[in-house]
Amino acid sequence: MALKGIRVIELAGLAPVPHAGLILADFGANVVRIDRVRQAASMDRLARGKMSVAVNLKKQEGVSVLRKLCKQADVLIEPFRPGVLEKMGLGPKLLLEDNPGLVIARLTGFGQSGKYMNMAGHDINYIATSGVLGMLGRPGEKPHAPHNLLADFAGGGLTCAFGIVAALLERTRSGKGQVIDANMLEGSAYVGSFLWATKDVGLLSQPRGTNLLDGGAPFYDTYETSDGKYMAVGALEPQFYQELIQGLGLADDADFPSQMSRDEWPVMREKFTQIFATKTRAEWTEIFDGKDACVTPVLTLWEAPDHPHNKERQYFLETERGVIEPGPAPRLTRTPALPSSTAQPGIGQDSVEVLKEAGYSETEITELNAIGAIEIGDSSKL
Repeated sequence: MALKGIRVIELAGLAPVPHAGLILADFGANVVRIDRVRQAASMDRLARGKMSVAVNLKKQEGVSVLRKLCKQADVLIEPFRPGVLEKMGLGPKLLLEDNPGLVIARLTGFGQSGKYMNMAGHDINYIATSGVLGMLGRPGEKPHAPHNLLADFAGGGLTCAFGIVAALLERTRSGKGQVIDANMLEGSAYVGSFLWATKDVGLLSQPRGTNLLDGGAPFYDTYETSDGKYMAVGALEPQFYQELIQGLGLADDADFPSQMSRDEWPVMREKFTQIFATKTRAEWTEIFDGKDACVTPVLTLWEAPDHPHNKERQYFLETERGVIEPGPAPRLTRTPALPSSTAQPGIGQDSVEVLKEAGYSETEITELNAIGAIEIGDSSKL
């Protein structure tokens, strides 16, 4: 796989850092998650293919364990607020002295500097401060956050993983590691670059929810069907719009508004709403299936894996717990990503194996466990 042989230390966190680690693990990296001790279970569900070592970072002996692991690693991903690593005595300066080739990814909400650097926040706060949230929502209504996808995952985990791979590529030329200031505010703004780039060319010249791509155009929206389900319509180009009109039975309606008659969009939307409500989602799917009308069914998480297209490409995975989840993307032809396991690691299940590989003897591991510097999981035996 593309990242085979890359050793990653991931300090346990929620959402963005685990997502970055998941991407690296799926593409072949050996990812070791450093968990806290005395936990019954981890809330992280993005840990397939990872190993777990439980380390008490409140003890100096535990900090020393982490430092030794970092000396042998290619990447460290950490989720703490700025300065926390330094307070542990593991600041980037020291870690890079130990291991000049180490890539240190520091993934935070607001970044390593600035007024908000130490302020708490969540996805909604980061996309609010980035300017993106202000563009999302229906006209006349409050801004609406699209779950925690934009900052935590697109602007957080995915952007951080890209930064790590870029730094690893650069290291092949310089031989040197570096520190990555990955943060969800700037990451979500970067994901939204198209919004800034098009705000002066007519695509975002109107208030929120009235533009071409934000639900303002009736031919780029969702519509309820007779069975309470929905169809997604994205017929932007004229040729696709004509296919839409044909499928809706409006091709011969001489009084129907033209596509770009913005003043008549409310009339168009009302007509679309009425027509879509006359048939079930399955019936509309059959009508538009395979046609270039850009009309597709809105599927739930439970329905998507059974869609014929997704089944044909065998994309979704079934985990060892029987849970269906997305597989890796994108697909590489020579070195495709393949999760080494779909199981979620137990806390400390790999403590012994990883520490032995790092050079600790069984006696040293037993002593570290006895003083509470590490924790050996039930499946990790000396």
